[in-house]
Amino acid sequence: MQLRTFTVENPATLTSVAEVPDMGPAEAREAVRCAHHVLDSWASRPPRDRSDILMRAHRMMIEDADSLADLVSQENGKSMSDAHAEIRYAAEFFRWYAEEAVRSEGTFGVASSGRSRSIVTHRPVGVAALVTPWNFPAAMVTRKVAPALAAGCSVVLKPAAETPLTAMAIADLLTRADLPDGVLTTVTTTDPGPVVDTWLGDERVRKLSFTGSTRVGRLLLHAAADRIINCSMELGGNAPVIITEDADLEQAVAGTMIAKFRNGGQACTAANRILVHRTVADDYVALLAARVGDLAVGDPRRGSAIGPMISARERDRLVTQVDTAVAGGARVVRQAPLPDLPGHFVAPTVLTDVAPGSPILNEELFGPVAPVVTWQDDDEVIALANATEHGLAAYVFAGDTLRAMALAERIQAGMVGINRGVVSDPAAPFGGFKQSGLGREGARDGLRAFQETQYLSVDWPF
Repeated sequence: MQLRTFTVENPATLTSVAEVPDMGPAEAREAVRCAHHVLDSWASRPPRDRSDILMRAHRMMIEDADSLADLVSQENGKSMSDAHAEIRYAAEFFRWYAEEAVRSEGTFGVASSGRSRSIVTHRPVGVAALVTPWNFPAAMVTRKVAPALAAGCSVVLKPAAETPLTAMAIADLLTRADLPDGVLTTVTTTDPGPVVDTWLGDERVRKLSFTGSTRVGRLLLHAAADRIINCSMELGGNAPVIITEDADLEQAVAGTMIAKFRNGGQACTAANRILVHRTVADDYVALLAARVGDLAVGDPRRGSAIGPMISARERDRLVTQVDTAVAGGARVVRQAPLPDLPGHFVAPTVLTDVAPGSPILNEELFGPVAPVVTWQDDDEVIALANATEHGLAAYVFAGDTLRAMALAERIQAGMVGINRGVVSDPAAPFGGFKQSGLGREGARDGLRAFQETQYLSVDWPF
């Protein structure tokens, strides 16, 4: 029987980019069979071999950066500058974990009784199921695949249905970098539930790494609990940006533009609420509005800075959030002009007079809308910043760096950018507090997520 396919659509032009296999539980089971079949041979490969494959993948990804960035822009709709930045960021995970693969850690110690010696080592957790979102179709794949492969795990990967082509291109790149058959299998589908359920119900799958919404993360954790599957969860965010009265406003606005409008605001680390000290709010908003009003919205492959939302549903959701906020008293200060194009475009917007407790402040926007709230003292702004179930990222702009760090330590978030609008780095642990997830990706933590700790107690009768 011929496998069904589905269409990958360009969200800027609403044209077809490609047809992709629409797989189901049968293909998901076959992927696990292949991964389990090669697990022992891959795990026993010398770390230098695994490192060399990842390093080749890094080099090839940089060499293919133009074509990969174009592919990202076609299926995701992000600007070409953002797409190129993502490819460079994504490739760096291959290089980072190529280096980490050969730095295996362990300990040797003397038991307190003196009668035995303790050896602690780390081994691959096993077959790993990876589920990635559409908003960073390259980086979310490499941030999971690279440490899994470095640790010696074999992988089954389900990319988002909106953006499967980049994941497929990266899988092909790894094959060309001499990754053995079966170590990584990609399953593309428009119905992810049965695929992931198949993996979670298979005793050969020992790891789930998921990036997506908090709602779906909760469901997956419930499903994984039946078999006590090792889980890493990178979930939703609601990042505040704090602007103090002594902040360099030009720097703060430049940082806000990155934190809010990079990737069209469709990022879990995106600024969601702009909290500005009352004494500088008018000046800050004027500067921000001027920058937002100049944003070019349109087809990203024709040079626009802001592309479309990923789908009509996401566009309509965000427009409704803005309309509800305005009906509740918020004021639209500035919007960038919208193009007369068929894609899923939303005007980048600055809102002021947003009341604390407004729904738009409590919901993850995931789009190019910046609601501004004012505050008077540090206790007030910390209460505003922490008034959310999420705790992924936050940003602080202040003239006094020590004060900025003191504020950052009071924010309930796993990552805080201080006087900069970017927090992500392959060498740093990425993850959040509260309902923004479990575990960390990146850095040494990312490798540990795909390892089990094993302890050997050796009799020592001397």
